[in-house]
Amino acid sequence: MTTPTRTTPTRTIPVGGPRWRWRAAGLLAPVAVAVVAVVASPLGFVIAQAAQAGWEQTRRLLGRPLIATLLWHTLSLAAAVTLATAVLGFGAAYLVERTTLPGRRAWTVALALPLAVPEFVRGYSWVSLFRSVHGYWGAVLVMTCSLYPLVFLPVAAALRHGDAAAEEVSRSLGRGRLATLWRVTLPLTRPALAGGVLLVSLYLLGEYGAFAMLRYTTFATAVFTQYKLGFDAASASLLTLVLVALALLLVTLEAWAGRQARVTRHGALARPAPPVRLGGWTVPALLALAALVGVSLGVPLYALAYWLIKGSSTTLPSASVLGATLATLGYALGAALVATLAAVPVALYGWRRGTRPARAVERIAYLTRALPGIAVALSVVFFAVRWARPLYQQPPMLVLGYVLLFFPLALTAVRAALAQVPPGVEEAARSLGTRPLAVLGRITLPLVLPGLGAAVAMVGLTASTELTATLLLRPTGTQTLATQFWVYTSGLAYGAAAPYAALMVALSVPSVLLLTRRTMGPALDRPGENQ
Repeated sequence: MTTPTRTTPTRTIPVGGPRWRWRAAGLLAPVAVAVVAVVASPLGFVIAQAAQAGWEQTRRLLGRPLIATLLWHTLSLAAAVTLATAVLGFGAAYLVERTTLPGRRAWTVALALPLAVPEFVRGYSWVSLFRSVHGYWGAVLVMTCSLYPLVFLPVAAALRHGDAAAEEVSRSLGRGRLATLWRVTLPLTRPALAGGVLLVSLYLLGEYGAFAMLRYTTFATAVFTQYKLGFDAASASLLTLVLVALALLLVTLEAWAGRQARVTRHGALARPAPPVRLGGWTVPALLALAALVGVSLGVPLYALAYWLIKGSSTTLPSASVLGATLATLGYALGAALVATLAAVPVALYGWRRGTRPARAVERIAYLTRALPGIAVALSVVFFAVRWARPLYQQPPMLVLGYVLLFFPLALTAVRAALAQVPPGVEEAARSLGTRPLAVLGRITLPLVLPGLGAAVAMVGLTASTELTATLLLRPTGTQTLATQFWVYTSGLAYGAAAPYAALMVALSVPSVLLLTRRTMGPALDRPGENQ
């Protein structure tokens, strides 16, 4: 009788596998931690400033009724805008990517173009045309119109590049379109939806310019008042820590939502979904999208055209406009390149390792997005005065401030690009004897190059319209489009401010077009399409 033998499956170890993993982890981890430590340094500055307040001052400040009012204003606005942007962003993305809506290419671009209008320019547009737009509902309207593309773009990308197999199985089991949409499609897009909603919420926590124009007080406006007018850094830092606590809660919720529905795309196995025929709903869908684009994009463009024509006599000399434009482009591009390069090791560390420490490093990097621009600017000023005095009020300090503020945007884009890399590609390359750095340069980076371009576009787009940090960090005598615009709108000189606002919008359009190109991807023609 032959005794059956048990065969132990062998495991093929790629060339240099364990050693490469040890070296990668040993090199990647400290670099990622060092980058995040620099990015999170403003948070350390805020904590150190808040510690100077002492327990008694802290208790007295946080116990004031004003704090409860600010908390209610901030949370109620965040809840309303987050819900509105989630509904509008997902609905628009579904219509564009999963239905027979006519002109999907044009609608994708039109729905993303509101990103080219800065929040404070949008507030200026509404306030200058409709004096009744202010307070809570004015803030909800303006911020929803500004931020819904942050949900629309990632959800549209997820719907376009996702696998339709789960939806086909749901339909084959007898579920209708609405049931499949609610139980299958929506959960599959949850990571993209959660990421977009997180960006919207973090924007709301740190926004100042738009709320100042709309006369709506939040924690961010109170922090600015304490720093700028009250000269009370300790109290302002305490209020800023409340924003950081809210941001930490949001980041934790986003991470939980992302883990509940992780979607992996296996290269060519992913099949595009056939479009859903709208039939009689085509006209209502077109009207709904037209109304959304009209309110989000049409009103600001009309306001700019109105004030450019009406205020033509107050238009500033071309030299002033040209100098501000060149300064804006230079600083924004420099910050975008530095932030994107810095985000690569952090994203790689989180993507390759996937451990709790790696996830913690990523989450810490996102917390800085909730810091008001003035808090980040003051931390940079403190660093320059204390340890780098020759760089005080020099261009590198302004670039550093932009990088600290907008690093989370670059990290989001790079991480999303890495998620699209087919699993096992790097292992296969290493099994053929390719060195680790060669794998990174020949395989990984070319695959994520579109994501790097998206990161540069997102950071450059946002940095070119940054206001509060620029007011403190700009070199003496330097003006950007945002600072010049703020000077004239503060004096209600809407005609003089219009050229600067129009140029900010014009400079932002190429970045938005790049982001939409990234969203649409190479597969623009799907089964059953005639567009």
